[in-house]
Amino acid sequence: MADLSQTIKKITDTPDYTESFSPQDIQQNKAMGILAYISILVLIPIFAAKNSPYAKFHANQGLLLLIAEAAVGLILGLLGLIPYVGVVFQIVLWTCEVIFGALSVIGIVHAVFGKAKELPFLGGFYLLK
Repeated sequence: MADLSQTIKKITDTPDYTESFSPQDIQQNKAMGILAYISILVLIPIFAAKNSPYAKFHANQGLLLLIAEAAVGLILGLLGLIPYVGVVFQIVLWTCEVIFGALSVIGIVHAVFGKAKELPFLGGFYLLK
């Protein structure tokens, strides 16, 4: 059991950039940070809060999540159409959807608490400058 908790801690222990943002920016743009993790709603903070570094940070994380989710969904969805073995790809797709849902919740929790932490697995990439 200790190994599992250590593994989870290792996965979720991502860089924290909260100190890089002003408390005022964080407070004013928490809602934008939350929207960034709700699928296509990531476009709202991208366009509506483009001058906020905090909102932009979360929009980047949410955009990475959306792109990864779309790519994995498309690839595994198409592979799921293969007769007989497609069932395996559908199970993998379902598992990935659960993981993406968990990553969304992690991002939302970070935004709610005013944190700027990268998402596990995806967070180290930057599409928005």
